[in-house]
Amino acid sequence: MQKQDYRLVMAQLNPLVGDIDGNKNLVLEAIRHARRVHHADIIVFSELVISGYPPEDLLYRSDFITRCEQAIKEIASCCQNIAAIFGTPVRVDGATYNAAVVIRDTRKIGMAYKQCLPNYGVFDENRYFSSGSETLVVELLPGIKGGITVCEDIWSPRPVAKAVARQADIIININASPFHDGKHIQRADVLKARANESAVPLIYVNQVGGQDELVFDGGSMAVDAGGKVCARSAVFKESRQLVSVRRTDGGLAISGQTEFMPEGDRLIYDALVYGVSEYVRKNRFSGVVLGLSGGIDSALTLAIAVDALGADKVSAVMMPYLYTSAISLEAAEKQAAHLGIDYSVMPIGPVFDEFERLLDKQFAGENKDITEENIQARIRGVVLMAISNKKGKLLLTTGNKSEMAVGYTTLYGDMAGGYAPLKDVYKTTVYRLAEYRNSISGVIPMRVIERAPSAELAPGQADQDTLPAYEILDDILKRYIEDHDSISSIIDAGHPPAQVHDVVRRVDINEYKRRQAPPGIKITDKAFGRDWRFPITYFKRI
Repeated sequence: MQKQDYRLVMAQLNPLVGDIDGNKNLVLEAIRHARRVHHADIIVFSELVISGYPPEDLLYRSDFITRCEQAIKEIASCCQNIAAIFGTPVRVDGATYNAAVVIRDTRKIGMAYKQCLPNYGVFDENRYFSSGSETLVVELLPGIKGGITVCEDIWSPRPVAKAVARQADIIININASPFHDGKHIQRADVLKARANESAVPLIYVNQVGGQDELVFDGGSMAVDAGGKVCARSAVFKESRQLVSVRRTDGGLAISGQTEFMPEGDRLIYDALVYGVSEYVRKNRFSGVVLGLSGGIDSALTLAIAVDALGADKVSAVMMPYLYTSAISLEAAEKQAAHLGIDYSVMPIGPVFDEFERLLDKQFAGENKDITEENIQARIRGVVLMAISNKKGKLLLTTGNKSEMAVGYTTLYGDMAGGYAPLKDVYKTTVYRLAEYRNSISGVIPMRVIERAPSAELAPGQADQDTLPAYEILDDILKRYIEDHDSISSIIDAGHPPAQVHDVVRRVDINEYKRRQAPPGIKITDKAFGRDWRFPITYFKRI
């Protein structure tokens, strides 16, 4: 008599790109845990868990895929009395595939090749992989057929429909789906649509971890045949969640635990904290250093860094000059003391004076202008990079997306550094996140949040002297950058033509700066970096 109840584990792990042996060991340990603790019949891992995602041009190295394929054999040998599904690159007849391997009782019983290769945004899988043409349907357990799909395949109706046409009882979808705000809602909507179309349950397993500019949030799900989420893993943490699968007269019924899902600003803040933690850990930095200016961007970056790493791994430096206000000095000192970090004050006046003397002949007869402002920022960048080099600490830059968009930032100055936590965070979102963090505990002085933003590089300077109010600026930027709206449609939305033309001009002419910016955490649908691939030299209409 066949069993009626089965136990499936969604193994939401944090692989490291290129660490094939380490990732293989993560998989093996999870299999042993699933058998020992959960008495599992099936365990499902994420997309390319053996190589890590995205492996990019590592796939071109001659032995890389060979080593991944060797890992398949070692994993198979340990799959006694359990079925395992996991992702890895494979090479078949000279073609490279993004594959889901299915092992049952130590035997490889099938490989599913990803059919829908994403080639947009941060994805360029057509560069590396050939696409599969069929959905693998395989008997995972006695009398239970699984349709095996890979990531993007679930976003199209066809791969699932192919599986159901071949009498699949359940769809297994393995993923490496990066975070951006609202992505978890999109995923749930897609799974509901596929379940409603197919009338079979779905298992969706996503990876967690940070990889360069990407954060993978996990949130693996089990969805019943009616589209209801019956189990969900936590976000931003590894988990091995048990899902019960019961055979009924009407098909397979699934159930499990649904973990708490943060929303809104909390979700974004958690993503930023997780991204900083992962980047520092995986790149083996001893800690971080940043310039603390008394402004809101550096204040928020400091809070994120301390939450990510702990106060003992964070250093901040205040570098005042003539235009640094007493408010900035007091706010920076207050926040540093409250958080208990290593804090230094290093006035840059003497260094700036030396630069003026050095450049005196070159600048003879020239009026002072933005050049002198930029020298201040560049002195600060040199100081911070020196500390970073000497102490082995990663320099966090503190600029936000609004500034990066319009070039309101100094190349080789405040742009200097190794990682930019706020790179994809608009200024208006910076304020919201500061308010959210203070709702937990007041780590950011209210004077910093309430004061008018200023670079403090000139007397009485304020951001809004040269930029629109950030509420207006950010709306124009979102329409132009994320929605790809035309200038005329942005004007039709109610923005003054002169203002729109000025903002768009700034975005277009500052691509050369953004190309030299450090990596930063993607939190929107269109982040500067791999999402945004505009030429520096091209015909600009305005």
